[in-house]
Amino acid sequence: MDFSSSMAIKPSSSSCSSLFAISRTQKSSPKPLLFNFHGIPRNHQNSFFKSLKCIQSPPPGSLPSNPTSFSCSAVTLSPTQTSYLPPRKLSTLVAEFQSLLEPLDRVKRLLHYASLLPPLPASSRTDSNRVMGCTARVWLDAQMDSEGNIRFWADSDSEITKGFCACLVSVLDGAGPEEVLQLKTEDLAALNVGLPGGERSRVNTWHNVLISMQKRTRALVAQKERKTPFEPFPSLVITAEGIQPKGTYAEAQARYLSPDKLKVKELVHVLKEKQIGVVAHFYMDPEVQGILTAAQKEWPHIHISDSLVMADSAVKMVKSGCKFITVLGVDFMSENVRAILDQAGFGEVGVYRMSNERIGCSLADAAATPDYMNYLESASNSLPSLHVVYINTSLETKAYSHELVPTITCTSSNVVPTILQAFAQVPDLNIWYGPDSYMGANIKELFQQMTLMSDEEIAEIHPKHNRDSIKSLLPRLHYYE
Repeated sequence: MDFSSSMAIKPSSSSCSSLFAISRTQKSSPKPLLFNFHGIPRNHQNSFFKSLKCIQSPPPGSLPSNPTSFSCSAVTLSPTQTSYLPPRKLSTLVAEFQSLLEPLDRVKRLLHYASLLPPLPASSRTDSNRVMGCTARVWLDAQMDSEGNIRFWADSDSEITKGFCACLVSVLDGAGPEEVLQLKTEDLAALNVGLPGGERSRVNTWHNVLISMQKRTRALVAQKERKTPFEPFPSLVITAEGIQPKGTYAEAQARYLSPDKLKVKELVHVLKEKQIGVVAHFYMDPEVQGILTAAQKEWPHIHISDSLVMADSAVKMVKSGCKFITVLGVDFMSENVRAILDQAGFGEVGVYRMSNERIGCSLADAAATPDYMNYLESASNSLPSLHVVYINTSLETKAYSHELVPTITCTSSNVVPTILQAFAQVPDLNIWYGPDSYMGANIKELFQQMTLMSDEEIAEIHPKHNRDSIKSLLPRLHYYE
């Protein structure tokens, strides 16, 4: 699940380093700039490029031994280009996203950059190049070129995460080691290019990818200077005295394995005294999950799971005597818990969120836009129609959707059987999936691949379908783009 990222663009704060601070009075361009991965706006490209066939450095391992000044998108700096260093690139990128007023437009721009980022070759999509700590799988490779600058390549199996990687690569690819190391996570505050809510998973994406870029940079500098790399390989060393973490990622895991005993004791005391059940999502920080897991040994009414199971677990906790339920997750998860408890007849049980502020989710917000309602208006004109909505949406959105088109909720684990069952039950049905465009595209691709399978293989997925039925449903399967 991808909680997504906050799209609220904030001016840079005074906590940002002076090198990368963005002016509060900077005005955004009325027309979004097509940001080049070397920081040069389109109207400046003619003076620097003879041709532009890709938007990033060539894949790792293909850098020429004697690169020319016009090799792919690599450019040779001239005196007039000195302003296009990382601070300038970051400022230009921020201005571009700030010029897009609608959150959905900013997400689309992020996905656009993801589509432009060249995929890493299979030889670079290795465990040694994995960026640990991100929700999606992310790979990062880096090399130092002949001029001592750092070249970066990145990829992800999530299009949104790939878009974030594209932004970071666009700012730091070709920068000097000092410039890479000077960038701080807080410098990216103005590049909060998700949807409103400031979700933790996207903050982690910025942080983890940037930290990995800086680790690679230190290692390359150390290699050039024939020194020992600064950051050890992440590992947990088990000794008679306990666990010794090596590296920042291992330190985070150690906090999960060895939570603060005093905090665990205090939590258990309060939960027992107040008879509180806790449902938490998998994406909580390691420290939180570590404390909850340890507390669970003394208070069984604690459960960490995906969003759908959280609500079911809450019902079981109430049946076991809990009088209150606390939800560690985004707002729609709290809504789900409340709704399922009400449906089970436990309306008197209090459900509590962990913040007075809004805890948003990009998918939930995307489904609450006029564009999405227009999408469903189109669906209502094609009868019969069924709206299959991803669970990461608010109850209000589900209710509004159901007024327009009959709506059923799904999760990532049951979306395929749900769609196939609906097509099998209702002749000539049109299905409209949303709001997760990435999952929608994958579902469409999956069904296209199924047309190449035998009838027997398809029947194992759903007994009411074969090659002919899969081919016939494809034109009637729509997803939000």
